[in-house]
Amino acid sequence: MKFDKIKQEFKKKRGWGLLASYDLHNCNPKTIRDAKMIKEFTITLIDKIGMNRFGPCNVVNFGANKEVAGYSMVQLIDSSLVSGHFANKTNHVYLDVFSCRLFDPEVVSKYAKKFFESKDVKFHYVIRK
Repeated sequence: MKFDKIKQEFKKKRGWGLLASYDLHNCNPKTIRDAKMIKEFTITLIDKIGMNRFGPCNVVNFGANKEVAGYSMVQLIDSSLVSGHFANKTNHVYLDVFSCRLFDPEVVSKYAKKFFESKDVKFHYVIRK
C-alpha cells in the first residue's frame, strides 16, 4: 500500500479520520510483557507519525482469563488515540491507531514489526467520514 494512494482516497472521500488496525504475530515475549518497553514503543510511534501525546500513556496488566491476559495500552493523542493489547498466551499484539489527522499506516506497520520482533504483521485501514 502506498501512502500516496491513501492520501488520494482520503481526499476523494473527504475523510474525517483514519483508523488502522494491526495484528502482529509471534512477537518477542519479553518485550510485550514489559510495561516500560510498551510505553517506549508508544511514545516513539507517536513521534514517528507526527502526532502529539495528550496525557500519560496508560499500560495495565490484567485478565483473569488466560486466553486473553496481558497488557493493554491506551494513549490519547491530540487528534484521537492509540491503543493496543498484548496477548501473553500467543505473543500477539493487536494495535489500533485512530486519528482525524492523516498518517502513513505503513510507518506504523514497519516500526511495530521491528520493535516487537514480530514474525509477520497484517493490517487494514478504514477512512472515517
